[in-house]
Amino acid sequence: MKKRILRYLKHISLTFLVLIAVGFTILVREGGSVHYGDDPRRLVLDGEGPYVFFKGDSILNVRYLRGNKEDGFYTDVKEYPTKEPVKASCYFPLDSSNFSFEIHPDIIPPPANYQDDQPILAISDIESGYKTFRDFLIRSQVIDRDLNWTFGRGHLVLVGDFVDRGFSTTQVLWFIYKLEQAAQREGGKVHYILGNHELKNLQGKYESASPKYYGVAAILGKQPQELYGPDAFIGRWMSSKNTLERINGVLFVHGGIHPEVAALPHDLGAINQLVREQYYRAYFPKAQSSGEELLTSTRTGLAWYRGYFRADPEQEQIDAILNKFEARAIVVGHTLQSRVNASFAGKVIGIDVKHPKDYQSNLPAGRSEALLIEGGQFYRVLHTGERVAL
Repeated sequence: MKKRILRYLKHISLTFLVLIAVGFTILVREGGSVHYGDDPRRLVLDGEGPYVFFKGDSILNVRYLRGNKEDGFYTDVKEYPTKEPVKASCYFPLDSSNFSFEIHPDIIPPPANYQDDQPILAISDIESGYKTFRDFLIRSQVIDRDLNWTFGRGHLVLVGDFVDRGFSTTQVLWFIYKLEQAAQREGGKVHYILGNHELKNLQGKYESASPKYYGVAAILGKQPQELYGPDAFIGRWMSSKNTLERINGVLFVHGGIHPEVAALPHDLGAINQLVREQYYRAYFPKAQSSGEELLTSTRTGLAWYRGYFRADPEQEQIDAILNKFEARAIVVGHTLQSRVNASFAGKVIGIDVKHPKDYQSNLPAGRSEALLIEGGQFYRVLHTGERVAL
């Protein structure tokens, strides 16, 4: 009897282990992971910042958070005239590092079309992972370990969703701002294409933001939506960006371009202007549909569309979009892929992969990838910096 019970328990245990293994395999195949720990430094607020706000047209109010839960929090505040650059720095608690940059109050929307013979590195969906982003750029030889730009006259294209779902949103955004300046000094260019999560933050939708930023807003004496509002420097800077650009004959957009956009009369500049005017307005269906709704809705909009991977459009529809914008391929993020890959005869390239999380322990941890376009060829750039032809 005892042997029979032991044999039964053995079979139950083996069955249980097999089910766990199968379940884990399916989870990983579908892009999931098991979260099993958090680093306590994720909630360190001492040194957090800068948080910069306009006071009228002439003053910049610059604040850094100080203190801790035990001793209490306060802010260091300084004010500067907007006609002068402001020296600033940003602290990253996980490795106690910081980086410096200058804040230039003049903010100008970028062009939407670029043409040269320089390489392009495109990456998306970093989701507030400063260390992940920084270290990948170092391994990919875009910057060196001192964060100096080493990509020459190349284009670094950030294809949306660099905010939310993490604890380093402030660090990521100021790092992008710093990279813009560093690239410009060397003749290069950083392109920040907005995704749906950037738009959510501009519109005060914080369901995907870390609770950390509710605390940050409270310490600053602000409502959460004011962190990216029109009077916040980082909000004003972010809202100047495009949602669609063409670089060396390749379109870059976070979600995708709905097939019906091919019939619209708008060019790249007009599309970006139309969408930019809606950045601070949450979408709602209108009584009469229009081209504006097609470009901004949470189903068909440039930052939201998932049709390349879920609606199965025809090749002719992809070609019609490319013909309209005189492009040879479309690069998108937004919809998670197992790796950077090409579909639709190589004309649609998905680059949203599961990146590691700065302060989280996950199994599997995720491995960053990006897209490199050089000499007319497309390559996957692996987390090691190695290139693999698509």
